[in-house]
Amino acid sequence: MYLSFFGLNEKPFSITPDPRYLFLSERHAEAMAHLLYGIKEAGGFIQLTGEVGTGKTTIVRSLLAQTPENAEIALILNPRMTAPEFLLTLCEELGIGVPDKAAGSLKDLVDVLNDYLLRAHAAGRRVVLVVDEAQNLAPEVLEQVRLLTNLETNTQKLLQIILIGQPELRELLDRSELRQLAQRITGRYHLDPLSGPETVAYVRHRLRVAGATSEIFARRALQRIYRLSGGVPRVINILCDRALLGGYSMDRHRITTGLVRQAGTEVFGRHAGRPWIVWSGAGVAVLLAAGTVALWRFAPALWMASSAQAQPLQHTAQHPAQKPANAKGHDAPAHAAAAAAPGGAAARQSLPQLLSRYAGETTAQAAYAKLFSLWGLRYSDGATGPCRQASGHGLFCLKEQGSLGQLRLYNRPAILVLTDSAGHTYHVVVRQLGRAHATLELGPTPCRVGLAALTRDWLGAYVMLWHPPDGRLRTLSAGMSGTGVRWLRTRLQQLEGVHSSGSAGSVYDAGLVRLVRRFQRTHGLAVDGIAGIETQVAVSGALAQPRTPLLDAERNGG
Repeated sequence: MYLSFFGLNEKPFSITPDPRYLFLSERHAEAMAHLLYGIKEAGGFIQLTGEVGTGKTTIVRSLLAQTPENAEIALILNPRMTAPEFLLTLCEELGIGVPDKAAGSLKDLVDVLNDYLLRAHAAGRRVVLVVDEAQNLAPEVLEQVRLLTNLETNTQKLLQIILIGQPELRELLDRSELRQLAQRITGRYHLDPLSGPETVAYVRHRLRVAGATSEIFARRALQRIYRLSGGVPRVINILCDRALLGGYSMDRHRITTGLVRQAGTEVFGRHAGRPWIVWSGAGVAVLLAAGTVALWRFAPALWMASSAQAQPLQHTAQHPAQKPANAKGHDAPAHAAAAAAPGGAAARQSLPQLLSRYAGETTAQAAYAKLFSLWGLRYSDGATGPCRQASGHGLFCLKEQGSLGQLRLYNRPAILVLTDSAGHTYHVVVRQLGRAHATLELGPTPCRVGLAALTRDWLGAYVMLWHPPDGRLRTLSAGMSGTGVRWLRTRLQQLEGVHSSGSAGSVYDAGLVRLVRRFQRTHGLAVDGIAGIETQVAVSGALAQPRTPLLDAERNGG
């Protein structure tokens, strides 16, 4: 909303971990050096910890972009799993084929992994396991991780392990029963928040990356941001984003202390604006998790101009590319356009009123049922979890923090998690995303709401479904091969208008790296030539297939 107003090319303070915005403070640079050392040198564990929002995940993303050519990285982002599941996930991340009979056996999985590591060592490759959110590892899984370091030759460990997590990871590793693992940690590093001068440099750095050509924040405003945030990058991002929104709403091109103070009030609540309350460490984490974000007090005229009045869709027929089929191949039932008469009650209600009126439809379970229906699937409440149900149909859940721009790029319906000024949480499905309005699955018929109203209650949390090219959720990079690589090459060639005379190559070669880089550069992604999940979903959304629901029904109808 405020990009052109401030002369920016993109949102500078998105809380999505984008390596392009990495700000290497002294502590962050040292942390990066520790991780790079862990990749290049053999032996033991490397441990990196830091408070919530201090930039650990962003460092991991940047680390992956700087991986040496002879290194293979297996990245596990959600380690809440059993020991066999952990080993199986590790094998999948490394592209190791696992026989069905070995999938549930720890011994067989370790044997398969050991054989692969020996072959990688013989070929001069380093294999590194990076576990994010490692404080969530169960003790029995940590013990299995420790045993992986026993895979070695006479002179060298075959697997380097990097554990990244919150301070609770240190407490976990201090347990007596895990002392053998703790003794094998060869490097420990704790990531502290930014200092005052670093906070000022951090804000200016992100603005420059986003295209700012002048100073937008006053010096005292930056000092106030530091006092309110305590130097935690994620909190800085939220405060700065809200301050920019406030400046835009009040037609001020210079962000002052008053605007930052107002942003702090809206983010933390009326009584959380003083440093001694704001920064009690864990207190802010709880406040952020709760998402207690109040509404901006726009001027009445601006409110009337930009606030969303929800309106029922006059035409709800799906675009051909959006018409999904259910699991048995039958067309999914369409919403009846006449369910709400024009000028009915829904047309006179704002988004808060709609959320209150249809609160029963805004539970997580109800939202998953609506999202499944857009894919032509039936959701069974009370059965297995929604993501497990989705995987049974070849779909995967992506649970991310992002922006509307990211949703446009992915071009898939999504569940948004909204939090109102009273701290109430709502799960709503956005099925279409226009320039000024979003279409929500809410009430008897889909409703249009203004983006201004939607984003005031949305801090970026969303869930979407997508179909990986080869049925596996993994990063594709140079040297890999298979159906996923062939799919990637074919789609990128189609996007560039190139029609291959023969069958598409299934090896991730230098030519495919160039195609991936061009796509990433065009779509504002990190340009590293590696097709991570973000790049794959963006490619899929740019050239959707029939029967795949889209956010933008007009784009690439498939």
